[in-house]
Amino acid sequence: MAPVEPQVTPVPKDTTPAPDAKPQVYGSFTQETFVSLMSAELAGQRNRFDIALDNYVTQAINTQDPGVSERAFRIAEYLGADQAALDTSLIWARNDRTNLEAQRAAAIQLARAGRYDDSMVYMEKVLQGQGDTHFDFLALSASETDPETRNALLKSFDRLLAKYPSNGQLIFGKALLLQQNGDAENSLKLLEDNPPKEGEVAPILLRARLLQSMDRGKEALPILEKSIKKYPDDKRLRLTYARMLVEQNRMTDAKVQFSSLVQQFPEDDDLRYSLALVCLEAKAWDEAAGYLEDLIARGAHVDSAHLNLGRIHEERNDPQSALAEYAQVGPGSDFLPAQLRQADILMNNGSAAEASKRLAEAREAQPDYAIQLYLIEAETLANNNQAERGWQVLNQALKQYPDDLNLLYTRAMLAEKRNDLAQMEKDLRTILKREPENVMALNALGYTLSDRTTRYAEAKELIEKAHTLNPDDPAVLDSLGWVNYRLGNLDAAERYLRLALERFPDHEVAAHLGEVLWAKGEQREARKIWGKALEQQPDSPILRSTMKRLTGSETL
Repeated sequence: MAPVEPQVTPVPKDTTPAPDAKPQVYGSFTQETFVSLMSAELAGQRNRFDIALDNYVTQAINTQDPGVSERAFRIAEYLGADQAALDTSLIWARNDRTNLEAQRAAAIQLARAGRYDDSMVYMEKVLQGQGDTHFDFLALSASETDPETRNALLKSFDRLLAKYPSNGQLIFGKALLLQQNGDAENSLKLLEDNPPKEGEVAPILLRARLLQSMDRGKEALPILEKSIKKYPDDKRLRLTYARMLVEQNRMTDAKVQFSSLVQQFPEDDDLRYSLALVCLEAKAWDEAAGYLEDLIARGAHVDSAHLNLGRIHEERNDPQSALAEYAQVGPGSDFLPAQLRQADILMNNGSAAEASKRLAEAREAQPDYAIQLYLIEAETLANNNQAERGWQVLNQALKQYPDDLNLLYTRAMLAEKRNDLAQMEKDLRTILKREPENVMALNALGYTLSDRTTRYAEAKELIEKAHTLNPDDPAVLDSLGWVNYRLGNLDAAERYLRLALERFPDHEVAAHLGEVLWAKGEQREARKIWGKALEQQPDSPILRSTMKRLTGSETL
């Protein structure tokens, strides 16, 4: 049978035949095989890819023919049929041992299946044949595995590096594995000791990311600048450089780089959106608005553009224009933020009834968002001195969705503000009955019991359980410090509160730590903690009330 021109699938990028690859030659088949393959081709032309794949896989197994197995592999790869792609790539590689593309396809499929040692065997065949390897893919595919698997793969890389010490793909793959294992120092050293060869950009990008992760981002900038001069058309280099400028808060310079990228790649709307966001960060409202309006005209990032245009109008004190922009945001990740801003604007301007009306209409139009929209309404009302109306909204929501834990938790928090501790405890206990390891509920109940009652032992048990489940949560650490303070364990209280403040510099945590230090007789240190917190949040009611209660004055 002559080679059949592919009509079912385009060839995936990572399995495109090498330029010097020879045309695949099919063997001679039985009539049954011939009919099956022709049926597969006809099925593919009629978009019945399931039949095409099934027939080709069956005949690849039956005939062990390289041409049939390659065709079966291409179809499986296109359809995302992982097991079929693995099986047929292995048949292809076994029966066409000199074909580097077949060996590489098998290596990649084995890596995707987590069979890294087997994958290395095939990848080495590609290396021996001086073909393009994919050791970088092999290393990247191991990122979601356990350290033991990555360490085993590292040993395989070291074994091959002993044979091929100057292979850039091997060096880069090992550097990736070291990074994944948290060994940034050795990963960086490996890259620095083995400068990239001409045209190798990926090691430069990895080196820059490593420096950034080690708080040495400023060292990465000149490396990227030099590389951009060498490879001015490489999008990845300039984009990485621009993003690092943003991370280092050099917004003006970042804006220049993103502008250059947009000029270089005018059809890339993701770049245009990034430039708009950088302009927003730089408070260049007119420029940002121009790019956002361009995106809307181009039909790209439309909802995000309307959302950010609304924010610009708010910055310009034009609430009506902001409302008009927010109202155009459709379902998706920007929908709820837009609803929240609409509600907040309306309630701040005395139009609570209009805000509730719009949210009710949104719930009817988008029932999938109903619970979140109830939460927005209740919380916005509570934040605008209409806690009683917010309470009514939550009760209405819970009649409709009685089992929703987010609604229960929010009502519990509002109940505490209303001094209805019985209702608060009832709602949190309901949550804990259904989810005994709900850290937020454990912590909220434990903290409130320690702060508003004398049930300290019970509070400590709840908070310690939350701490066991999430030992790094600053809110839990703050609660653990506070309950120890209530129990008179001042040293433990200070230790936990210092940890909490270090991880989350919050005014409430600072108020608690200052009070503990005050109780220990360390008034100067307490004032220092409060003073620093007041610089960040001068209108903090808890800081002011704590200071007045302990020192007699709201000022230091």
